[in-house]
Amino acid sequence: MKKLLAGVLIGLVCSVGTSQAQQIDRFNPDTVRTIRLDSAVVIKGTKFGLETFINAIINDTTFYEAFRNMKRYSFIAENRIFTYDKQNKVDGRIYRKIRHNNSGPYKMEYLVKEDNGKIYKKNGKYQLYTVEMFDYIFMNAYNTDFVPRSTNPTSSGKKAKGGSNESYKDKLKTLIFNPGRPIRGLPFIGNKTQIFSANTRQYYDYSFYSATYLDSIPVYRFKVAVKPDLSKWTKDGLMIKELITIFDKRNFEILGRYVDMKYSNALFDFDVQMNIEMSYFDDTKLPTKITYQGNWDYPLKKEERASFLILHKDYKKEK
Repeated sequence: MKKLLAGVLIGLVCSVGTSQAQQIDRFNPDTVRTIRLDSAVVIKGTKFGLETFINAIINDTTFYEAFRNMKRYSFIAENRIFTYDKQNKVDGRIYRKIRHNNSGPYKMEYLVKEDNGKIYKKNGKYQLYTVEMFDYIFMNAYNTDFVPRSTNPTSSGKKAKGGSNESYKDKLKTLIFNPGRPIRGLPFIGNKTQIFSANTRQYYDYSFYSATYLDSIPVYRFKVAVKPDLSKWTKDGLMIKELITIFDKRNFEILGRYVDMKYSNALFDFDVQMNIEMSYFDDTKLPTKITYQGNWDYPLKKEERASFLILHKDYKKEK
């Protein structure tokens, strides 16, 4: 259960620039700002309204395609990981600069590899399972076992081949690529991701902004946030506090996704904000920025506090 929950929380990775939902008061490695809000937008009508945005979020497959499309490109990845003590002071740093070359046999060349502070145990494994999961998700995201071409992220309700590991990866895919859907087989929180159900919508406010992304792309910024006037008991029962989605106005594709989650019960306690951003290369949408800022705790285990900043650049299509 510990590994499943930790992996799922990291897997939903993250802001699309201007969210005010950051709840963890400590060093934030994300200094890259990509979006500028222009004005609030009132959207009415049956052809283009609230349901249009919600249906696009639930049914979108382009985020999944963007990760698959990485296999056709070489690129540079810069990964920065920070771990923290109980006072939220940085006690560990990891920096990786990696050249990914996908032509012919898969190649991954470390250009820079630096570790400082409390990163590893005496046996050579990572101190934090959060960091171990980072390696699994974001190193394997460039390999076939995380985003195989034969797998559809919306099929997480079916029994996956290959045992619990495959089923676990399907849960990650549903969280990453289909927020708003329930996660079957995830104890205690599986139905709490279903924020667009008829029973849950009453607890959220919806707002739209016109914005500019990466200085030139006209976008809509659609924000779903817990209503401020709810009782504390009701707020505490809602796992997803905020979900922001960035839509390209020109084709209505999703370019950015931010989520703020916080939940506590007798088995676990977590507070996580995450973000994924995309951009176009040769008219193909590809991941460019991923951030994570989170704490999670589990009985009889050390509380884990970490943040990530992942930047992808210099995409070049392989021949």
